[in-house]
Amino acid sequence: MIKRRKHNITISKPRDTVLYIGNEDHTDRITKIGKAISSPIRLQILDLIKSSPLSLQEIADTLHIPLSSTVLHVHKLEDAKLVVTEKQPGIRGTMRVCVSAFNSFTLASLNNTLDSVEKTVSVEMPIGNYFAFNITPFCGMADENGAIGSYDSIYSFYSPQRTRAQLVWFTKGYLEYRFPNIINPLLRLSAISFSMELCSEAAGFSEHYPSDITILINDIEIATYTSPGDFGARRGKITPKTWANGQTQYGLLKTFFARKDGCYIDGHLQNMKTTLNDLNLKDYPYISLKIAIKDDAKHIGGINLFGKTFGDYPQDIIMNIIYE
Repeated sequence: MIKRRKHNITISKPRDTVLYIGNEDHTDRITKIGKAISSPIRLQILDLIKSSPLSLQEIADTLHIPLSSTVLHVHKLEDAKLVVTEKQPGIRGTMRVCVSAFNSFTLASLNNTLDSVEKTVSVEMPIGNYFAFNITPFCGMADENGAIGSYDSIYSFYSPQRTRAQLVWFTKGYLEYRFPNIINPLLRLSAISFSMELCSEAAGFSEHYPSDITILINDIEIATYTSPGDFGARRGKITPKTWANGQTQYGLLKTFFARKDGCYIDGHLQNMKTTLNDLNLKDYPYISLKIAIKDDAKHIGGINLFGKTFGDYPQDIIMNIIYE
């Protein structure tokens, strides 16, 4: 039996890859993968290192092939980005250790004509389906029947019932939502936008209570909107009758755009330094949206976020992917 040492390699990038035949940017990678997996020996190497790293010498000893041949095979796999290698301390100097860089890769073919018909693709995310959060009380959430959990308790934000939320509020911090990255690489992306109904968060309500609400896409700050107040002087048009007067009733519908020439709020340019190309939209299988009240905001006035059965507008958070 061959005695193996324990090795560790950290892989930071996503390990599930989709490659499209019609995308010229993917052609070189597809070709290299095809060449890399055309060899039975290289397939055996991938199977050996699919979950645990091995040194090149360990691979050579296990497969009973020369070390020089192992080096060439691993180089082919590395060139196709199917393995990751790094130098680590060995018994005598350093050694190269490698591990599989993927869980899966999918070769896809899309119909460019059919996909081009629809210029905008929309995904609606319920406000309670956040992926992560880091918030400061005052905070809470409610559905059509009233409060979910306890007011001003962060524990409520971990509740399984949060997915029913139709109103969410907090004073400072952020909620992060992760939308599926359904951008078609065969089409030219023109813009991405997020629309939502929101307002400030005051005790009870206050029509004049500014709050700086910052929007981030893939952790890139695109714009800050100053909400003028927490609106409760009239009832929201669709706010449930069970929700008492004297509390937050409705918000304003705001749309945040990232385009090739900058970032916009409701069609008004806010930020020319950050553009669509800065958002790393090809890097992840999801698109991250953070809605934040920053620690250093000029106006820390909290936020109320409305779902489709609260406020004035029957919608949750809507992401639009817009093609040319």
